[in-house]
Amino acid sequence: MASVRREIRIARPAPQVWAVVGDPAALAGWFPGIVDAHVDGTSRVVTTASGIQMPETIVTNDPLQRRFQYRITAPIVRDHLGTIDVFDLGDGTSLVSYATDCMPDALALIIGGACGNALHELRRQLESVAGQSEG
Repeated sequence: MASVRREIRIARPAPQVWAVVGDPAALAGWFPGIVDAHVDGTSRVVTTASGIQMPETIVTNDPLQRRFQYRITAPIVRDHLGTIDVFDLGDGTSLVSYATDCMPDALALIIGGACGNALHELRRQLESVAGQSEG
């Protein structure tokens, strides 16, 4: 099983970052290439821009630890665990870590790359909202 982790510092307090990351239905708003995320209990189905639907199981959604974990259950994936953690850095900023553990290994690299892009978009959105409210 391959593991890939991407991290990014966001100039927003952890509770504000978690408000976005911890909402499983909000994924399409900050993850490029995802156009819809339908949640029903612990099941989520994300739809890509190309129309592919990826079923997932929500494993953890813990607002105290600010941790969200999910498993992609699509047949193309043998095993998968995605983990997003939001860490409060104590200075009004946050560190967001997005880890992917996946089989087949090559798929971990693809998902990891997409997760890195998603973190950059998350930061862009949250910091641009901060700039608008402060400016």
